[in-house]
This record gives sequence, C-alpha cells and structure tokens, in this order.
Amino acid sequence: MENLTLREKQIVPVAAFTANGDIENLKKALNSALDNGLTLNEIKEILVQMYAYAGFPRCLNGVNAAIAVTDERSKKGIKDLTGEEPEQAPAENKYAVGKSNVEKLFGVSSAKAPYEVFAPATDVFLKEHLFCDIFERGVLTHKDREIATVSALASIKGLEPQLQAHMNGAMNTGVTEAQAREIVDIIKNTVDNSQGEIAEQVLEKVLVSRKK
Repeated sequence: MENLTLREKQIVPVAAFTANGDIENLKKALNSALDNGLTLNEIKEILVQMYAYAGFPRCLNGVNAAIAVTDERSKKGIKDLTGEEPEQAPAENKYAVGKSNVEKLFGVSSAKAPYEVFAPATDVFLKEHLFCDIFERGVLTHKDREIATVSALASIKGLEPQLQAHMNGAMNTGVTEAQAREIVDIIKNTVDNSQGEIAEQVLEKVLVSRKK
C-alpha cells in the first residue's frame, strides 16, 4: 500500500505528543486513535515504547493521559476494544534476538559503533531490552513500532542522527517513501511545523543514501 492506513496515521500523533510532552493534544490524539482503529492494548504498547526514546517521565505522563481519556470515554458509555494481549519476551538468548532485530532494521555492521566501545552496557541494554524485551511483545508490528519511533524522534529537538537511522529502519520494515512523507506531513501539520521541516530534510538524506 502506498499510503498509511487510517490506523497507522493514528500512531504518529500519539507517539509524537507523548514524546514532546504536549498532554492536551495527546488526549485529543488518543480519542482520535480509539475512534479510528487502534485498540487499548495497541495504545498501551506505543506509550510503553516511548519510555525508551523519550524517558519514563514522558511515558508515565502519557499513560496518565490515557487513563483520563479512557475513564472519560467509559463514563460516556463508549466501549473501546481491548485488543490482543502482549507476549512475554524470550527469557534466554535476549542479546541474540535483539541483535537479529537490529540487523533487520539497520543492516549488518562489522565495526562496533563508538557508543559500544565507550560504554558497552548501552549496547547490551539496547539489544536485550529495547530490541528484545520491547520489540518482541507483539500487539504492534515492527513497522508500527518504527512509525512510532520515527514520530517520537521527529518531535524532539536535536535527535537528527537517531531520526535518520530510524527512518531508514522504518523503510526496512516496509514503510514506503510515500508513507514516510505522510509521517513527516503529519508532524509538520499537526505536531510542530519546524520539527517537521527538519524531519523532511532528514528524510531526503535517507532517500539519497538508499538510492546509492
């Protein structure tokens, strides 16, 4: 499909407003998401993943916003779909599972990244926790998770290197050029125009690099 589905479009503002801390707009985005195809458990997974990219304070504020929204909807008699339950991540070989997911997203590299050399624990935490414990929970596809990650990184100042890596990773999960442009447009028109323009510049770099 060339365009994002209506459901996929809802992921963008939920992730972005959680990451940048705009709670009032997050509540609006959560209502829209629940009205347009996202289940409660899918929203919970987006919020949980946000702590890896925006920190626990923003994650918890997002969770509290979701509690307020769902309580209000329940009082109005709205019954939202719970959706499938998350899976338990594998208890063994976490590093290997995470490493495999990283390679699928970003490609195989024979050289260690500078952060791996300087602070090896970051590599372990990234692979065992983020790319195994979180990415293997199910409910959201890896494409969904990368849409959420790109949206979050695009909404926070100063994260262009990480945004570039994850834009490329998102396209490796099946996000098309047209869909990537849609994500950027939603950021520009709904979240933050200046951040959206930066994201647009980053996307152009990714597209040039992928064509080489």
